[in-house]
Formats: sequence, structure tokens, C-alpha cells
Amino acid sequence: MALALLGSFLAALLALVWLGSRWLRRRGAGWGHRTLCAAAPARADDVRALVVTAHPDDEAMFFAPTILSLGRFRAQLWLLCCSSGNYYNQGEIRKNELVQSCAILGIPPSNVTVIDHRDLPDDPAVEWDTHLLSTFVLKHIETNHINLVITFDVGGVSGHANHIALYTALSFESLKEEWLRPECFPSGAGTSCCSPSLQSQGTCSQRGSYLKHRWVRMETCCCPLTRQPCPLAAAEGCRVLTLKSVNLLRKYISILDVPISYLQSQDVLFILTKEESEQAKRAMRCHHSQLLWFRHTYILFSRFMVINSLCLL
Repeated sequence: MALALLGSFLAALLALVWLGSRWLRRRGAGWGHRTLCAAAPARADDVRALVVTAHPDDEAMFFAPTILSLGRFRAQLWLLCCSSGNYYNQGEIRKNELVQSCAILGIPPSNVTVIDHRDLPDDPAVEWDTHLLSTFVLKHIETNHINLVITFDVGGVSGHANHIALYTALSFESLKEEWLRPECFPSGAGTSCCSPSLQSQGTCSQRGSYLKHRWVRMETCCCPLTRQPCPLAAAEGCRVLTLKSVNLLRKYISILDVPISYLQSQDVLFILTKEESEQAKRAMRCHHSQLLWFRHTYILFSRFMVINSLCLL
């Protein structure tokens, strides 16, 4: 009798959570717009977003809710994939699959870039050169006037070393060090990149706690050797959002994680509608070379096919 009552209670609780998740999901579009407006450096329709991924399929497997939601808000989108996914010598195949997936997600082929560099192989055993990554990212920010960058957090969602390298490369310290490299400073030049007009606010290092949260334009911040502007100056108002990793249980409960995500701390929360979720699944299925049995399971049950929680770096 007691077990029957317990079973009935758990079934009722699960049904309540499921109904609550569906109700919250219907409200998700409006919530995503409000949180984006609070965190982004511009109005939603003025956002120029760069999604930085490690491998072809990351954009659909992890970032589809963010990409589709930004597209819904009429943001302009670019994708920078930092390897060709050539671990099993399928690099060319995976590049084509990436372009097809991005087309479904609303990113035109002209805005998709794949880095195929020997120092950035698709290999979790290889430590990526984060300064090299910073160079590529900064170039894209400057060339395309990007004001919002999205990538993995310190956990890399799946713990993959290549994912974590992107977070490290996009951290403030890596970006700062990429510009403040030794060749920029001849003997006796000093180490501050700030002109006297800005030094009253402290050196770049001293102002790091502010710059970490928002890159700001530094009109007179120049390299002592080349007299060229600091790359950070090109990223006026640019912000970085990182995709929040979750534990294994939450990762595979799909829309049942919606109430938990609402209650958790994050700066931006994107939740896809049922129709958008189907669109994300179609994008993931473009990666035919990667569709092993466990990927089909992932498509069905992963929260990252429906929900993205993001935090400002």
C-alpha cells in the first residue's frame, strides 16, 4: 500500500514537472529576449554575434538554442569553427556537413569560417595554442564588427580539452597577453599600453577587473613599438557569453530541466519552441558522419538541444 502511494505521488510529481516545463517553455522566447537585452551590448536586432566552436557539429549539438534564438531576434550571425574535425581523416566531409547545418540554423555559408591549422588539431590529447586562438578570434571581431561572442565555459560542457581551450583563449588575460607580447616592447619601453590620459585610471592590468566584464574602446591605447591600436580597442562594447556546463543528470533530462534552468543563476537563458527544437535536430542530422547510436540518444534527450544557459565572462 505504501509503495503504491509512493509510486502515485512520484508519477503525479513527474507529471506536474512536465506540465510546468511545457508552460515555461512556451514563455521561453520572451524570457530569452529580456535576458539578452539586459546582457548584450546592443539591442537584440543590432547584435552582431560570433559563435566560436571547436569542431564541426558543436554548433548544432551545443549552441543550437542560442543560434536559433538570436536568429529569431534578427541578430546577425557568424560562426568560427577552430578545427576541421579531422580526427578520423574526415575533415573535408565534416566541413561540408557544417555548412549544411549552419544553413538550417540560419547562418549563411559566407559567414562560416573553419580554421584548419596544424597547431589546432581535432585531438583531446593535444593542448591548443590559446594565443593563436586569440589571434583568430580578435581578427574576426575586428573584421566583422562583432559585439557579442559566444563560446564554451571553463567546463567545456563535455569536458573536451579543445572546448576548454576556447574558454581560456577568450578569457581577458589571454586576450590581453596576446597584445602585450614581448616583441611589442623594445628595451625600456615599459609595460603599460595606456597613454597618460588613461593612466590616471590605472594601467591595463590594474583596470582588468573592469575590462574583464566589458571591453571598452581605448582611443589612445597603442603598441609602444608599432604605434598600432591595441586589438582590444577594436572590440568596442563587445561582450563574451559562455555556455554553462551542467551535471550529467541535468544534461539528459531534456525539457524537464527547464524549471531548474529558470531557477539557476545565469545572465542569458534561451529556450527553444517545439518547432525550433525540430529545426535544431535537423541541423544535427546534417552531420551524417557523426551519427553513431549514442548521438541519436543525445538528440532525443539532451537539454542542449532545447536549452542554453549562458553567463557573461
